Amino acid sequence: MSKVLAIANQKGGVGKTTTAVNLAASLVATKRRVLLVDLDPQGNATMGSGVDKHDLELSMYEVLTGKCRTAAAVHKSEHGLFDLLPANGDLTAAEVELMDMSRREVRLREALAEVRPDYDYILIDCPPSLNMLTVNALVAAQGVLIPMQCEYYALEGLSALMQTIESIKGSLNPKLEIEGLLRTMYDPRNSLTVDVSTQLISHFGDRVYGTVIPRNVRLAEAPSYGMPVLTYDKSSRGAVAYLALAGEMNRRLGQTAQSK
Repeated sequence: MSKVLAIANQKGGVGKTTTAVNLAASLVATKRRVLLVDLDPQGNATMGSGVDKHDLELSMYEVLTGKCRTAAAVHKSEHGLFDLLPANGDLTAAEVELMDMSRREVRLREALAEVRPDYDYILIDCPPSLNMLTVNALVAAQGVLIPMQCEYYALEGLSALMQTIESIKGSLNPKLEIEGLLRTMYDPRNSLTVDVSTQLISHFGDRVYGTVIPRNVRLAEAPSYGMPVLTYDKSSRGAVAYLALAGEMNRRLGQTAQSK
């Protein structure tokens, strides 16, 4: 059965979608079967995976509102070789419609149950806000991967996210855990970056990934070509970092399985 991870941070601009797309491609490169779920109405993960969000017959809108089976909406990322449940602006309407639906918080969990046996990892790219879509992601997930920049305001955002996770854990998903904190746009020459990084490790210990994602121009360029950086420039520091993260996650998952 697959590991379901929500990639979430209520603060925008932290590399959340970049992480979702590039981690998906890197996990595939390590021979894992991966489904990426775009749960953001902006559809950036969809476009970054090489799928045109403006030309979708079926998307996450139809999946969440019960208008189609989950498998019917799955696309293949040509360059990343992972499967994708795409999204576009229609997903905003789904959020409104969900408010009047029964079992509204568990719609995504129930939809993914149909396809979970087909994958080793399911990654959910969440919108940068706490709304019904994010709640669905946190209810569906076993763990939360939190990308964050090592800066002062990021710590404030992290505090709010931790409260949200505890709330969901206490009411809707008791198995939800923090899978890991990922330091993104990392620049070791910046003293504040190093200070915040030290605070994170002091507070969260080994839940902070050893891998850091550097500031890298290739990472920034790749989405405009609809490619993960591993395809765009596999020798770039960004590609190497996400491959290292995939390896670290696989090792963690293996250790968890052995300990059970």
